[in-house]
Amino acid sequence: MGAAQESPQQAFARFVRRAIDDARDERGWTVSDLAAHTGVGRSTVFRWLAGDWQDYPELAKVRGFCAALDVPVAAAFRALGVPDGAPVAGRQRGPDTADADIRAIQRRLADPRVSADEKKTIRDLLRYLARPADRRAAG
Repeated sequence: MGAAQESPQQAFARFVRRAIDDARDERGWTVSDLAAHTGVGRSTVFRWLAGDWQDYPELAKVRGFCAALDVPVAAAFRALGVPDGAPVAGRQRGPDTADADIRAIQRRLADPRVSADEKKTIRDLLRYLARPADRRAAG
């Protein structure tokens, strides 16, 4: 059997570490500088680095972090296990597409081959997305 699959916390921590190292090497930024330029607080950056989060990071903060560092946001979303965190221009998401997405999620959650960690990640993301937008913005 192969090595254990990396959790979203571990993958995102690795992504953040690489972005911070690049910011330090290319711009001479400290974590405090990074926080000031990205709008993501130092404590949040350190939580991300430690993989110390239960609910997914606020996607607006992830976008701001990536934008300030000129890092593709898609790379952050991949690390988080969120394949499509940003809407794609021109793509319509109607009820048929949503129903298909819900069925696909249900199949993943019922599939015995999907790890418990991945199922927990899916459920955590669904809980996050189900929260009212004003609560997500505060969080």
